Amino acid sequence: MKKYLVLILVMFFFGKISAQSAVETAASEYHQVAEGSEQQLLLAGKYAHALFFNGQQKEAMVLLQKNIARASKKLDGQYAAQLCGIAAMNSKILEDNTSANRYLAQAKIFAKKTKELSIKGYVSYCEGWMHARNNQEQQAIRCFQNALVFYDQAPQTDIVISRKTAIYKELSSIYSNWKTYDLQEKYAKLTLEVAKLRNRPMDIFDAYMSMGYNYQEQYINQPENEHLRNQSESYYLQAIKFYEKNSSTMAVPSDLSFAAINLANLYLQYYPASYKTKSLQYAQQGLEVGQKTEQYAQVASAYGIMAEYSMKEGDTETAKKYLLASLAALMKDTVIENTIALSLYQKLAEVYETEGQYHEAYHYYKQYVKLYEEVFNANKMEQGRRLEAQFEKERQQQQLIRLRFEAEKRKQQISLMHAHNKAQLQDLENLKLNEEIQRQQIEVIQLEADNRGKELKLSRVEIQQRAAQLKTSQKELAYKSKINSVYFFLILTFIIAAMLIYYAYRQHLKTLKQKESLQVLVSMLEGQETERSRIARDLHDGLGGILSGTKITLSGLTLLNENDSSRNTLNKSLDQLDVAVVELRRIAHNLMPELLDKYGLEEALKEYAERMSNDELEISNQFVKLEADLSKDKQIVVYRIIQELVNNAVKHAQASQIIVQLSQHNDHILITVEDNGKGFDPHLADGKKSAGIHNVQSRLEFLSGQMHIYSRTGKGTSIEIEFPINNNPYYG
Repeated sequence: MKKYLVLILVMFFFGKISAQSAVETAASEYHQVAEGSEQQLLLAGKYAHALFFNGQQKEAMVLLQKNIARASKKLDGQYAAQLCGIAAMNSKILEDNTSANRYLAQAKIFAKKTKELSIKGYVSYCEGWMHARNNQEQQAIRCFQNALVFYDQAPQTDIVISRKTAIYKELSSIYSNWKTYDLQEKYAKLTLEVAKLRNRPMDIFDAYMSMGYNYQEQYINQPENEHLRNQSESYYLQAIKFYEKNSSTMAVPSDLSFAAINLANLYLQYYPASYKTKSLQYAQQGLEVGQKTEQYAQVASAYGIMAEYSMKEGDTETAKKYLLASLAALMKDTVIENTIALSLYQKLAEVYETEGQYHEAYHYYKQYVKLYEEVFNANKMEQGRRLEAQFEKERQQQQLIRLRFEAEKRKQQISLMHAHNKAQLQDLENLKLNEEIQRQQIEVIQLEADNRGKELKLSRVEIQQRAAQLKTSQKELAYKSKINSVYFFLILTFIIAAMLIYYAYRQHLKTLKQKESLQVLVSMLEGQETERSRIARDLHDGLGGILSGTKITLSGLTLLNENDSSRNTLNKSLDQLDVAVVELRRIAHNLMPELLDKYGLEEALKEYAERMSNDELEISNQFVKLEADLSKDKQIVVYRIIQELVNNAVKHAQASQIIVQLSQHNDHILITVEDNGKGFDPHLADGKKSAGIHNVQSRLEFLSGQMHIYSRTGKGTSIEIEFPINNNPYYG
C-alpha cells in the first residue's frame, strides 16, 4: 500500500558526496589558502556545508559567522551574500526561524552590493527555498522564477547549472502539491535534460525517480488512464537499470533500495495480481540493499509489501511474521517513520484480532492510538508555532515603527534640552560672576570699614543686611531658573503638538488628492468604455448595415450584367466588401466583446486568444485557482490590460507564442503574460515608456495594482501584474 511508500528526496546545496570524506577534503582546501582571502571566503560555504550535513551543525554555524564578519568588510557583497544565504537555510533546517530571517535579510542587502548575477540568483533561490518550507508556495514560485532570470543571464558555470537544477526540482515539487501535473512534468523533464547534459549519474537517477513519481501521482488522480501508470513503471525501471549500470560512481547506495521499493509498491497497488512475482522480486532487492546500507525504514517497507501479499492470500501467519520483522527493523532506525509505524500497528492489531488473540490485538491498538495522538499533537504544535511566529513578527514590526517614532521625538527633545542646558550654564556662570562681584564688594566694604573706622561709621548690622540681601538675590535667581524650565517644557510640548497636527493635515490633504485622482481615473475609464460601446454599436448597426446593403445591390448588378469584364470587376468589389465587413466586425468586437458581458472574463479571454491565434501565432490561456467573483468594471479593465499587453507582444516583439496566466492567491489576483519574442532591456526602455504601457499603468491605478517587467534582448518578455480583489477605487 501507499503507506509503505518511502519518498525521501534530499537536496544538498552542492551535490551528494560521502559525508566524512567531504569534511576532510573541504577542510584541507579551506586551510591551504590565505587566511581571510576571497578564495577562502568562497571555500567557507563548501566547508560549512560538509560540517553541517556530517552532524557538526554548531561548528558549521560558527565557521559561517566568522567568515560572514570577514566578508562584510569587502566592497563586493557577493561573498557575504552567499554565506548569509547558506546560514539562513541552515538556521531554517535547525528550526531557528528568527536567525533564518535575519540571515536572509542580510543576504538580500549584500546582494545589492554586487554585480555578480549568479549571487543575486542564489539569494533569490534561498528566499524561495524558505518560502516553500513556510508553505508560502506562491511567493516561493515568484522567487524561484526571479532566480532563474538571473541564472539565465549569468555565465553558465557548473555551479550555476547545478542551482538551476535545484530550482527545477523545487518547482516540480510545488506543482505536484498543486496537482498541476503539466507544469510538474515540464520541470521534471528539464531536470532530466540538464542531468544528462552534465552527465551527472546521481542527478540522472534522481530525475528518473522524479518522473516516475510524477506519472504515478497523475495515475492516482486518473486511474482510467493506464498509460500514466506504465510511464511511471518505465521511469522507475530506467532508474534501477541506470543505477546498476553506474553503481561504482553512485554516492548513495541506499537510493537503489528506495527505487526498488517504489517499483514494488507500484506493482502491488496499481497492477493486476499477475505482477506479484515482479513486485516481490523488487521488494526483495530493496530489502537486501536496505539491510546492507542500514536503511531500516526501507527494510520495513519491503517487509510490509511482503506482508500485504500474504494477507491477500489469507496466510495470516506469514503476514504476521513479515509485519513483526518490519516493526523490528523500523525500531532500529534513529528517526522512526511515523506513517509506517502507524500502518504496522494497525495491521498487527487486525491480524491478532483475526486469530482471536485479543490481548495482543489490544496491545497494538493501544500503540496505534498512542502514536497517532503524538503525531496529531506534534502537527498541532508545529501549526501553533507557525502562527505564533507570524504574530510575533507582525508585533515586532509595529514595535519597530513605534520605537523609530519615539527615537526621533527623543532626538528632538535632546536637541532642545541641550540648548536649554547651555542657557542654564550661561545663567549659572553669570550667577557665579555676580556672586564673585558681590563677594568682592563685601570684602571692599569690610576693608573700607576697617580702614575708615569711625569715619564711615559702618555698623556690623549694615554688613549683615547686605549679606541677607545677597541671599535673597540668590533665591530669586533660583526661582527664576525654575520658572524658565517650566516655560521651556510648555513651549516644547506646544511645538511637538503643532508638528503632529501639521503632519496629520498633510496626510489628510494627500488622501483627498488621491481620492480625487482616482475619481477622475474611474470617470475616464467609464467614459472610454461607454464611448467604445457607442462606437461599436454605430459601426455594427450603421456602417455594417450600409456595407451589407451595398453588397446586396452589387450582387443584383452581377446578374443583370452580361459583360465578363464588368462582372469580374463587380465580383472583386464584392470580395472587398466581404473583407471590409469582417474587419468591421473585428473592430467592433475588440471595442466591446459580447462574451465578456454575457459569460464573464474567462470565456472572453479564451475567445480572444482563439480569435487572435493563427498559423504564425499561438496564444494560450491558463487559469489557476481563479475563484474570485470580480465586478464587471474590473473584468473589463483586466480584459483591456491583457488585450494591450498581447497587442504589444504581437506588434513589437514579433512573438510566435504568447501565454496568458491568471491565478488567485488569497485575496490577490496575479496576471502573467509571457512571450518568446525578441525582448528588450527594461532599464533602457523605462525612461521612454510606450503609450501601451502607459495605458496599462493607468488602468492599474484603478485596480490598485503593481506591474513588474522581466525581459532580455533575444530571450522574450515576462510581465507580472498583481492587484487586490476587494479594493475600492474611490477610497483606496
